[in-house]
Amino acid sequence: MRILIIGAGQAAASLAARLRAKGHDGPLSVIGAEPVAPYQRPPLSKAYLLGEMGLDRLMLRGADWWAENNIDLHLGERALAIDPAARIVTTDKGSHGYDALALTLGATPRRLPASMGGHLPGTFTIRDLADIAAIAPLMQAGRKLIVIGGGYIGLEAAAVARKLGLEVTLVEAAPRILGRVAAPETADMIRALHRAHGTEILEATALARITGKDRADGVELADGRHLPADLVIMGIGIDPDTALAASAGLTLDNGIATDAFGRTSDPAIWAAGDCASFPQHGQRIRLESVGNAIDMAEAVADNLLGAQTPYAAKPWFWSDQFDAKLQIAGLNAGYDRTVSRPGEGDHGGSTWYFREGQLIAVDALNDARAYMVGKRLIDAGRSVEPDTLAAATDLKALLK
Repeated sequence: MRILIIGAGQAAASLAARLRAKGHDGPLSVIGAEPVAPYQRPPLSKAYLLGEMGLDRLMLRGADWWAENNIDLHLGERALAIDPAARIVTTDKGSHGYDALALTLGATPRRLPASMGGHLPGTFTIRDLADIAAIAPLMQAGRKLIVIGGGYIGLEAAAVARKLGLEVTLVEAAPRILGRVAAPETADMIRALHRAHGTEILEATALARITGKDRADGVELADGRHLPADLVIMGIGIDPDTALAASAGLTLDNGIATDAFGRTSDPAIWAAGDCASFPQHGQRIRLESVGNAIDMAEAVADNLLGAQTPYAAKPWFWSDQFDAKLQIAGLNAGYDRTVSRPGEGDHGGSTWYFREGQLIAVDALNDARAYMVGKRLIDAGRSVEPDTLAAATDLKALLK
């Protein structure tokens, strides 16, 4: 069986490795638009941008591993079209036949429209090595950076810039940072952390446009104020990469829609990672995380080889902000109550989310014990009474 994977990120690497580990010895190829083998993306906006991690450590597998496992890497090659009837993928360098196709296309960072200056030189997004190569030379102490968007990517970029000595202003149009992904209690901890390190955070502040003629020189706010800048980073979210799937006639629903096994509307085509949505607990969800990229890709590999095991995600995420680590377990969608607990150190603590009395998620900032206990409870489908949690002096006792 000829298996072809399009997209060369974390999900692709995990899927390919799993296929070989599970005994697939037929032709296996990976097509990636970037000129480098699959690498870790999370460190790009953190350790790699800071210069604390080199490209060699960023790589998910060494060059010898791909060769030893007889996996053909087609790098710097962009897939242009899928012909599902003929089972052929056309690229800018040729064509590839397949018996089974896996789409691990990831996601694309959003930009402000050109009418708002979103395509001016000096404006950046953070998603791949090319982005960091463009940004890094400009991240010099004393320069002014404006970050648009108060989600995790924007906040991580702001933290790195402050560590490098830039003057940083973060602009968030919503009433508060992390408005779509975290409770006010978690946002309060992250805001306090940033302000303690000198980040200026402007919330409930609408943006009119990025200013500049030949190059971005700042932003104009909706209230008429102008904030000067040497560079602007847009951290306003990502969209699943679905163009290739759409042109092939695959069903889309918040990404490339798959069934519980990772199969798309075409039985010979599968999908995993940031680009794919799947059913869970009666809903269709899409998870943007390394954990899901790995776990779903491995599940797809198993099912592609005949396992027929439904994928059940156990979500976990993390974000590094300055020297603090935020760890998240579960999904907080639909929560109706939170419990906050203090941490043991500075800028530490946890937020626990409940829905109809059931523990569904936990955010832990500099609080590894809270994360560990919360994750174990959530993964096991267990819960704890909110009042019991609030009064607990020994979190580990909750696991008994």
